[in-house]
Amino acid sequence: MRILTLLKKTLAVALLFETCLFVNLSEARSSDSNVMHKLEVKSKDEGGTLLFSDSPEYVKDNGILYSDTVKGNVRILFFHLNDSNIDKRIAVIAENLVDKLNVIDITRGVVSEPDSNFLKVGKATQSGYLQKDFNYSLYLQKGESDFLIDEINNKLIKPGQLMYGVYDFHTANEVKVSVIMYPEGTDPFEFIKTAKVLPKDEHKLRGTFRNMNRVISLKKTYDPDVDGMVYIMLADDVNDVFKMGIDATDGRKAKDFGNYGIAYTINMKIKKGKKARIGLTPLGGNYAGAMRVHYKGETKLLLVPNGKPYFGDKTPKEPESVKKLREEGMSMVTDYTELSDLGIYSDEVRFEFSPPGASYLPVYIVLMPDND
Repeated sequence: MRILTLLKKTLAVALLFETCLFVNLSEARSSDSNVMHKLEVKSKDEGGTLLFSDSPEYVKDNGILYSDTVKGNVRILFFHLNDSNIDKRIAVIAENLVDKLNVIDITRGVVSEPDSNFLKVGKATQSGYLQKDFNYSLYLQKGESDFLIDEINNKLIKPGQLMYGVYDFHTANEVKVSVIMYPEGTDPFEFIKTAKVLPKDEHKLRGTFRNMNRVISLKKTYDPDVDGMVYIMLADDVNDVFKMGIDATDGRKAKDFGNYGIAYTINMKIKKGKKARIGLTPLGGNYAGAMRVHYKGETKLLLVPNGKPYFGDKTPKEPESVKKLREEGMSMVTDYTELSDLGIYSDEVRFEFSPPGASYLPVYIVLMPDND
């Protein structure tokens, strides 16, 4: 059995190198140090409810983009572009559905400036969300409606511009939350009374998803000297599955392709006395985001990538054979691998990550000996 297993691994590595050469990675080294193995992890979903509004992404008409009734801990993410020829506004409106005072506590969030550069908007919003913890309370009387986030309504969206926002809040009682796009100069509270829900586009990226936080932890302590170069897959829908939910506007099943809006906590433990270099590699295409790292009592924001707007544009598309091997547990670093350095760590380190809007997925986190 051991001989058969070894033979399978040898054949897999040979196939991986052959495929990489086939896609013109002619400079790829044939050393075993370039082969990576998947690190086994434990994954657990917890927390409150995600409201995800990204369909239609290109909005031609006025109307309700998404709406649902929630309570408890909630995160709302909206990502929409004004695809008309007139100026528009986006509002997130909260309506109190209980017969008493309702208090909504907003604890974290950010909204982008309207812009036509998707990757710029994605990176800025992700960075802001990871930095902006605050405590603001909205008080709604019986039957009252108000802007959930006042600053959103103050931003004019010109034709071709995108707006991206992410906010966390808590409400002990039921509140109806609606994302709308409406014309400049219109009262949004009058508009929503007769507004219709806009149909989804072909991507159908909207819905309500329970357990909005994902905690990923290594199954065993990482030993750089023994384990060598390893990787953790994120948002590939094989090793890290996409969330399933419900589109509250029509009752149909919804899938969060990319896990946008899901907040990840990634816990890593490194063997005592050893150090590991950690990085992030995009596999799907252009990528621009941020992470937050907690290490030895300090918290730091990491731009991904740092020093340039985005990366991933030089990574060749994976052939199916390479993709299959990666999903099964084996991959390879080549001269075309793009890696954003997340730092060198020992003992225990914790990262906060969420797939940034406008970026392609999946990605993997790479761990390696710090002298590699």
